[in-house]
Amino acid sequence: MTPQEIRAAFQKALAFLQSGQPDRAEPLLTALLEPTQGAAEVHFHLSRVAEMRGETGAQIDALTEALHKKPDEPAVLTAAITAHSRHGDTAEVVALYDRLIALKPRDIGTRADKALYLQNTGDFEGAEKILRRLIRQNPNELELYRMLSTVTKLPRGDALVRQMRAFWPEKRLNDHGRMHLGFALAKVSEDSGQTDKVFAFLRPANAAQGRLAPFDAPARDAEWRAFRAAQDVSDYSSPVAPLPQRPVFVTGLPRSGTTLVEQIIAAHSAARAGGEMGHALSQAVAQFGPAARAKPLGSLGAEELGAYADRYTRLVRRDTGSAPGVVTDKSIQSHLVYGYIARALPEARLIVVHRDPRDIALSIYRNHFALGTHRYATDLAAIAGTIKRFRENIDWWRPRLGDRLHEIRYEDLVSDPESQARALIAAAGLEWENACLDFHKSKGAVKTLSLAQVRQPIHAGRREAWRKYEADLAPFIAAWGDDPWD
Repeated sequence: MTPQEIRAAFQKALAFLQSGQPDRAEPLLTALLEPTQGAAEVHFHLSRVAEMRGETGAQIDALTEALHKKPDEPAVLTAAITAHSRHGDTAEVVALYDRLIALKPRDIGTRADKALYLQNTGDFEGAEKILRRLIRQNPNELELYRMLSTVTKLPRGDALVRQMRAFWPEKRLNDHGRMHLGFALAKVSEDSGQTDKVFAFLRPANAAQGRLAPFDAPARDAEWRAFRAAQDVSDYSSPVAPLPQRPVFVTGLPRSGTTLVEQIIAAHSAARAGGEMGHALSQAVAQFGPAARAKPLGSLGAEELGAYADRYTRLVRRDTGSAPGVVTDKSIQSHLVYGYIARALPEARLIVVHRDPRDIALSIYRNHFALGTHRYATDLAAIAGTIKRFRENIDWWRPRLGDRLHEIRYEDLVSDPESQARALIAAAGLEWENACLDFHKSKGAVKTLSLAQVRQPIHAGRREAWRKYEADLAPFIAAWGDDPWD
């Protein structure tokens, strides 16, 4: 091939990848391996082909070849970190981070990302060491304090606590700084038993986040109603043949106990945790349209539903490397598309976790979420409204989905772990294994705000935490009104 032909074929392959056609890109890229002597760029884009197909093993192989050619290419190292993270190769991920850090030793983001990865895998000591060093070098980067405080209990007299408190009165703090610092100081206050000071930091932190990402309750309500209307049919049985993967959707509000439920199921030898993948909703929107223009479920035949199921399972396979069997999907918003799920994935199981709204509200309000993801979380009255809307949605689905929907109360689970866990495992379509109560011994990564708690066994001490903050929760309690808590 001439250089011009090589360039033309390469550009054509990139165009196919850009338009989501990996099967058409692959032969073009494969044909370029010999004339380019296995160029790193060709292997890198073959890794993209594998990723789009959900073939993480093949993606890793292609990235390994690319790194042989260009061992110091940041884009390839970053892609390899993502792929090996999905594959659960912890030691390899850490080594790749170290290679990337060596290329950019002054880059804060890469070192902070490594610390976050270590937190997710349970290496809190390693993460703390990195974050403390970063703070010493970059004392004005206030997000680092919040990251450290998330899973590290800082004693009241710690030098970093004094440092944070010195920053707090500074009137020049912007909303990002006020947000991160406020959540950090609230956590420090709670950890040291100064519960009377927690909300003094939480209120301005949440107000700052609310200004950065405002919440539109009417838009939320309209979206949820539109999704229900689009999926209102008389028959939710599936015309699609069962697939080897059997997804178990664990749904609930943030901080309701969904991570605990997922980890119990994923501790089974025939199951794997997927975490908050989000593919059921994103693919429903991509293939059937956003809520206001969603294709009616009743108009979808086996071919369209099968395409949805195929795309979903491919993405799950990519993210988890899951072989045939149960894979949990803890995506918070999956309840919006239960109808599409039920019709397209006949083997899917749906589990809803409920918890005392006062504990949910407290936990949501005192935790920082990625900016823009849970906009209602910054206002106690808005949290009350969101919990009510969620309950209404589950009430709407309950008679339509029947025994495909299994509901559990968090308080029951922590009070009576074994019998509730047995019911969960049965709802997931699995036989009981005692290992399901030893989920906290797992070494897998946990990408959730509950990453510290799931390293501990189930205990009832997590109930009714709201009582210590009842006066501070007055706006939530007032907005809740006379509806029953349970």
